[in-house]
Order: sequence, then structure tokens, then C-alpha cells
Amino acid sequence: MAFNKVFHVKNEAELAKVAADIAPCLARGTVLVLEGDLGAGKTAFARALIRHISGDTEREVPSPTFTLVQTYDIPDGEIWHFDLYRLKHPEEVYELGWEDALASGTILMIEWAERISPLLPRFCVRVVIKPEADGTRTITVKA
Repeated sequence: MAFNKVFHVKNEAELAKVAADIAPCLARGTVLVLEGDLGAGKTAFARALIRHISGDTEREVPSPTFTLVQTYDIPDGEIWHFDLYRLKHPEEVYELGWEDALASGTILMIEWAERISPLLPRFCVRVVIKPEADGTRTITVKA
């Protein structure tokens, strides 16, 4: 997938629409890297994407900040959602089922992926969320 698009959003509802817009482009086996500072909206984006792909807009999607990884059943398999903020060393990701996640051939979403950058697959879809001074966010999607 060759994709490079920039979105400007004013609120979480528009952020969710961006997630819904890119969802059809995410094939099984996609590794989606969510980049942005603390509080940028990475988890909100992941939550909206999981809800859209699962077809359940009310689905409970807790942040994996403390569990470090959550899995969600979807019609075509599952989604693995990693939050690696608390990792100290890249190798710690193996304790979270990293190899199983990669081998599953399903969608992986990773917040704070820079913590394991040497272990990331060569091809990833990158979603960069940047808060702007006026309260909006710029979302850049690159594949």
C-alpha cells in the first residue's frame, strides 16, 4: 500500500473519522505505528480504529498503558494493541507475545514503537499525531 495523507482534525469525533477512513486500507498483517507526544491522541485513535474495524461503536477499548498489550477479536481475526511506554529495553516486548503477534498475520497497533525500533518489521504504516497551538491536531499517515 502506498499511502501518504495529511488530515487536520478539530476534535475526537473527527479523529475517529480519520481512523474509519484509513481502516479499509489496513490489510491483515499490517503493523501500524502510532507516533506522537504524551496526550497527542494515539490511544483515542487506536480506540476509534478498533471500534470501527470490529463494527461495535460502543465496544469497551481500555488503554493498554498498564497491561502493555490488549487483543481484540474482529470479524477477520484479531487486533493486537501494544502500548510500550513503560518498556526499558526493546527485548522486554518478547514477554508480551511479540513473536506470536507478528506470526498471527493480523493487525498490530503499537504506541511508543520507538522503544523497540530495532525489532520493528521493515514495512510499517505510520500514523503521526501532532497537537497544534490552536487545539487542532495534524494527523499524517504514511505507508
